[in-house]
Amino acid sequence: MQHGSLFDRFARRVAGFAGHPVAFAGAVLLILGWLVCGPIFGYSNTWQLVINTATTIVTFVMVFVIQNTQNRDGEAIQIKVDELIRAIDG
Repeated sequence: MQHGSLFDRFARRVAGFAGHPVAFAGAVLLILGWLVCGPIFGYSNTWQLVINTATTIVTFVMVFVIQNTQNRDGEAIQIKVDELIRAIDG
């Protein structure tokens, strides 16, 4: 059985984890922690830069992970449609 490339395996794991409720809870906790730190750091530019940089990096990486999962889903659907067409023609 083919396991795919390193990126495919990485994308599968990240997509599986990102869709899990624990990941959502972790994201909410991180945001709440960032909000609590606001008054401590005086709502400084650095405090704002931390969340902006973190969300930009996560968004950038997730674009590629989501595209990978979409490509795999599209390929799987195409294979199923091809099988149905062959079964009907036969």
